[in-house]
Amino acid sequence: MLSILDRYILKKYLGTFSLLLLLFIPIGITVHLAEKIDKILENEVPLMEVLIYLYNFTIYFANLLFPLFLFLSVIWFTSKLANNTEVIAFLSSGVSYYRFLRPYIIGATIVCIAALVFSMYLAPKASKGFNEFSYNYLKKGKQDRDQSNVYTQINDNDYIYVSYFNVTDKIGSNFTLEHFEGNKMTYKISAAQIKYNEADSTYSLFHYNKRKIGEFDDVLESKPKLDTVFSFDLEDLTPVTYIAETLNFTELNDFIKKEKARGSSYINRYEVVRYKRWSLPVSAYILTIIAVAVSSVKRRGGMGLNLAIGIGIGMVFVFFDKIFGTMAEQSDFSPFVATWFPNFVFGILAIYLLRNAKR
Repeated sequence: MLSILDRYILKKYLGTFSLLLLLFIPIGITVHLAEKIDKILENEVPLMEVLIYLYNFTIYFANLLFPLFLFLSVIWFTSKLANNTEVIAFLSSGVSYYRFLRPYIIGATIVCIAALVFSMYLAPKASKGFNEFSYNYLKKGKQDRDQSNVYTQINDNDYIYVSYFNVTDKIGSNFTLEHFEGNKMTYKISAAQIKYNEADSTYSLFHYNKRKIGEFDDVLESKPKLDTVFSFDLEDLTPVTYIAETLNFTELNDFIKKEKARGSSYINRYEVVRYKRWSLPVSAYILTIIAVAVSSVKRRGGMGLNLAIGIGIGMVFVFFDKIFGTMAEQSDFSPFVATWFPNFVFGILAIYLLRNAKR
């Protein structure tokens, strides 16, 4: 059973968090729209598509920054409790600090569960709409989706490589296809240029060469141009780097398993997305404890000082989250360590601040 104290703090916890979201999301939409309005008008985007884009942006924005909003909201209302000496009154009535913390943990649990459902199933769909709109209307053409040094395994026997692929013209440079039987390469196809033909889903190879590797002699075949079909799709030459963000939990696990088998060069990026779907909701507990420990003490500087401290800690958390995520995406750094390291560091900070706050 929840006591009056639990219901009072829980109401403040969820109410202030919701209010902060309602206040900041319109500001984020306004700033974002002001930056992109010239491109939207230039491309004559239909009003309905703009509205759907803003809806997707709202979900994308809220999912991305909810830990910071939660952190600031807890600092805000707990500082008000401390300034009104309500915290002192609670503790003076015989309530232990850990008992005082219980409704905060209940609130963090509610937010964590909601965030898990949100990030696993709702946010991916919004992310897909947000990214597709950005690439279709807000980028200058589709050159931002052009790919360099694409190397991937398309099945158990075939590997393809292209040094550069232009999405707009659907033309690639320095294409090769290597076919293996067991550990032995049996033939290799190369072309200076490869072009995808949308009309009949075929490929045109320019300066085509094929080397069949024999036991004693190789057989060479060359043509200025060859029109042919392949077992791979155009998407294999133009992997969408944000694809993991658009998949729900089940789809993402299956996708990562498939990409690992194919030796995808983007596997770390996909792993970071998967681990973040767990680490960010869990951060609700850590940030809640830090926020209570920082703001439950009545300070001479009042609420402003608590907010300043909170904003500083929140920005450091976001910085850690971004810098380690980028490090894992761009190197061999472990995605698991990268995504959970901020929670580990700030978890230690939460324990330290909680022990000091008890005093």
